[in-house]
Amino acid sequence: MTNLLIETDKTKSNSAITTCAKALVDTLSELGVNSIFGYPGAAVLSIYQELSQTKNIRHYLVRHEQAAVHAAEGYARISGKPGVVLVTSGPGFTNTITGIANAYADSTPLVILAGDVPSNNNKGKVFQKVDIISMTKSCAKKNYIMTSKDDIKQIIREAFEVANTGEKGPVVIVLPRNILESKYIQKISKDLHKKKIQPIAETDYEKTIKLLNSAKSPLVLLGGGAIDAVENIKKLVLGFGIPVVSTLKGIGTFPSKDNLYLGMIGINGSYPANTAINNADFILALGVSFSDRSTCKQENFASDAKIVNINTKKSIFNFELEICSDTNIFLEGLLTRLNSNPDYSKWRSQIKLLKQECTNKNCSSESLHSSSVLEAIYEYTKSFEPVVVTDVGQHQLLTAQHFCFNQPKKFITSGGLGTMGFGLPASIGAQLANPYSLVLNITGDGSFQMNLQELATCREHNIPIKIIIMNNGYLGMVRQMQDKIYNNRYQVEMINPDFTKIAEAYDLFAIRVTKTEELIPALQKMISHKGTAIVDVAIDSFEEI
Repeated sequence: MTNLLIETDKTKSNSAITTCAKALVDTLSELGVNSIFGYPGAAVLSIYQELSQTKNIRHYLVRHEQAAVHAAEGYARISGKPGVVLVTSGPGFTNTITGIANAYADSTPLVILAGDVPSNNNKGKVFQKVDIISMTKSCAKKNYIMTSKDDIKQIIREAFEVANTGEKGPVVIVLPRNILESKYIQKISKDLHKKKIQPIAETDYEKTIKLLNSAKSPLVLLGGGAIDAVENIKKLVLGFGIPVVSTLKGIGTFPSKDNLYLGMIGINGSYPANTAINNADFILALGVSFSDRSTCKQENFASDAKIVNINTKKSIFNFELEICSDTNIFLEGLLTRLNSNPDYSKWRSQIKLLKQECTNKNCSSESLHSSSVLEAIYEYTKSFEPVVVTDVGQHQLLTAQHFCFNQPKKFITSGGLGTMGFGLPASIGAQLANPYSLVLNITGDGSFQMNLQELATCREHNIPIKIIIMNNGYLGMVRQMQDKIYNNRYQVEMINPDFTKIAEAYDLFAIRVTKTEELIPALQKMISHKGTAIVDVAIDSFEEI
C-alpha cells in the first residue's frame, strides 16, 4: 500500500512538471494559433503529445512535408496570420526547403517548427542529423536554434513577431529533442525583436506630391506588398483618376473590373498594361519587388518615367525616390497632404483606346482551349467570388488574364519561385482559413502530379476544394519555350494517368471533360458536390500564350 502511494505521488509530481514542449504548445495557443500543418517523427513526438491534450489547435496531417509548408502558405495568405508548420528531424525538415524558399520569395509569414536530434548527442555521424541553420540562411527571414539557455516561450513569440512584420517571411526554429523534453524554466525576459518604424520625412511627401502634380501620364503600380492598403489605394486612384497596373502578386489589390485597371505587367503581362508602363512619365510603385518577370530588362523598364518606390525593403535599383515604409502608412500620410487635383483626362482617354485595341486571339483548332475554358469557368463561378489558387505554368498566367479579381486575397499563386505542386496544398490551407468560400485550384497536369498525394489529406478532413486540371499532356510552358528557342519538344510530353481513376482510389468525385458542351454540366456537378471534386479538362496540346 505504501509503495502504491509513493508511486501515485510520483505520478502527480511528474504531471505537474511543465516541459518545454508543453510551454511551446501553450504559447501557440496564447498567440491564437488554431491550425498546424505537419508530419510527426521521433524528434517532435513530445509536441504531438501536448497537441493531443489541447482543444484550441487542430493538427492537419499532410502526406509530404513540402505540402505542409504550401498549405501553411495558403492559410497565411488568406488569414493574414503566420502559417505554422511542424516537422521532424532529417528528411522531415529537408523536405520543407522548397516550401520555405517559396514563402521567402513571396514574403509569406510562416513559423516552421523543426525537430532536431538531441543537442547533447550530435557529434559525429548521428541518425537524421542535418545542419538546418546552414540550409536556411538564404531562404528564411530568420532562424533560431533552441538551447538550454533560451526561454522557448520568448523564442516562439519573437518568431511570430518577426515573421509578420516589415518584409514578411518564413522563420525557422530548430528544436532539439532533449530541449523539448526537458523541464521548462522561465528565463530572464528580454524585449521582443521589433523593427523600429522610421517616420517618413516630410520632404519625401513633398517630392512625391510635386512629381504627381507635374505628371501628364501617371500610373500606380501595385505589388504584393500593397495588399493591406486596399482602401487607401482606392481613395488615391478613384479620387484622382490615376490608371492602375499590377504585378502578378498585386492582382486583386485594385478591382480588375474597374475602367482604370489595365492588367498585369511583365513578360506575360497584358498589352494595355505594358504599353502604359512604356508611356508613363511618373509611376508610384506600392509594395513592388521589381523582379525580372515584371521589369524584363531593367534598363528598358519605364525608361521615360520617374519612379517613386514605396516598400518595406529597399530595392537594388535606383529610383527617383525610394521610401522604406509600409504602404498603408505612406498612403495615409500622402492622402492628408494632397490638396490639388491635376487633370489627367487626356491620359485616361489614351488608356481607354489601349484597352479597346486589346482583343483575344482567334483559336483555329477544334480542341478545347485554355482561354475559352477559363473564361467559361470565370463566368460560371464569379457570383461565388471564389478564392482561386493556381499552380505554375500556362494555366497560371492565363488565369491571371481571364479572371477578374475585385478583392484582395482572392488570387493565390507562387510568384517569386514559380513552384509546381504549390496549388493543391495551398488550396487546402486557403480553404481552412476561409471555410465558407468556394476555393478553386486551377492546375496543370504536370503541377498536379507534384503533390497529388494531398488528395488523401482532402479526403481525411473532407476539405471541399474544387480542382480543375488543365490537361494538355505536356509541360506546356517549357514546351512553348523549347519550340521557340530550340525548335524541339524534348522530354516535355507527359503520358498521364487517368485522373478520374486516381480520384476514385481516394474516394473522391471526379469527371472528365473533352468537349465544349460538357464543360458547364461538369462545373455544375463540381460546385454542387459537398466534398473535394476534380474536373479533368482535356485541352489543346499545342496552345501558346
